Amino acid sequence: MSDPITLYTESTPNPSTMKFVANRYLLETGWVEVDRQSADLKEVPLAVKLFEFPFVERVYISQNFVTITRHSHEDWLEINPILKEFIQSYLEAGLTVASSVQPEAASDDADGSVEGDSQTPQRIQQILREYIQPAVEQDGGAIRYKSWDPVSGVVSVTLQGSCSGCPSSTITLKAGIENLLKRMLPEVKEVVADV
Repeated sequence: MSDPITLYTESTPNPSTMKFVANRYLLETGWVEVDRQSADLKEVPLAVKLFEFPFVERVYISQNFVTITRHSHEDWLEINPILKEFIQSYLEAGLTVASSVQPEAASDDADGSVEGDSQTPQRIQQILREYIQPAVEQDGGAIRYKSWDPVSGVVSVTLQGSCSGCPSSTITLKAGIENLLKRMLPEVKEVVADV
C-alpha cells in the first residue's frame, strides 16, 4: 500500500494563479501547459477534467505541481478548496495526468545561433536552468529558452505557468533575468519574453 497523496496550495506572485503541490511526482520528466483551445488538450486528461470547472482558464503541470490560472472575476477563497479536493481525488484514483509532455530541454535545439557562436546559446540555457528556473518553479512557473540573436544580443524566452501574464513578470524579466545574463555573459544586451 502506497502513502496517501497529500496536496497543498501555494499562492504565487501572479494573483490569477495558484500552485497545487503534491507529495509525489505527477510527471516523471518534462512539463505540459494547455488552455481550452490547445490542440493537444486531449493528451492531458487531468486538464480536460479541470476545464469542466468554468473558472479554470489555463493549466500548467510540472513534475510535482499543477499551476492553475483562473478567470479574474473568481475568488481563490471560494474555488481553491474545490480544486484542491478534485486534484487530490483525481491523483488518488491513479488516473493519467498527461500522456504527452514536453521534455525539459525542449527548446535546446532551436538555439538561433549562427556559425561561430555555438557556445553562447548553450551557456544561456545553462544559466537559465541552474540559476533562474529553480526560483521561477517555486512561484509555480517556468521559463523556457527560445532563441539567441548574436547580432543584436537579444535572448528570447517563453514564460509559462504563473509567469505567463503575471503583473510582475516584466520586472522579473528585466531586473532579474536580464541583469543576471548580462553580468554573466557580456554579449547579452537584452532579454525579451516571446508571446
